[in-house]
Amino acid sequence: MSLNFPNASRTYEPRKQCVSFWGYDSTAEISFEVEDEALHVLCPTAERNEDSLLGAFDNNRARIEQAAIKTYGRRRQSYIRLSSKDF
Repeated sequence: MSLNFPNASRTYEPRKQCVSFWGYDSTAEISFEVEDEALHVLCPTAERNEDSLLGAFDNNRARIEQAAIKTYGRRRQSYIRLSSKDF
């Protein structure tokens, strides 16, 4: 497995209450979502709005990517939703 994150883009999705981002295993794109609650575990002072949650994501990107790698290693799926228990 060689999961990497060359694209720094991320998107807040209010209907799904998460931040989405993407990783790649060779040429396969893997979609990840981080639940709002997980972002609050990482940054308890984050407000429940787009700017604050994206900021919490950005400030914890390395930790989120490590959790994504670990979870992907267990599941090997093309879509993974990270919750607070993944941190």
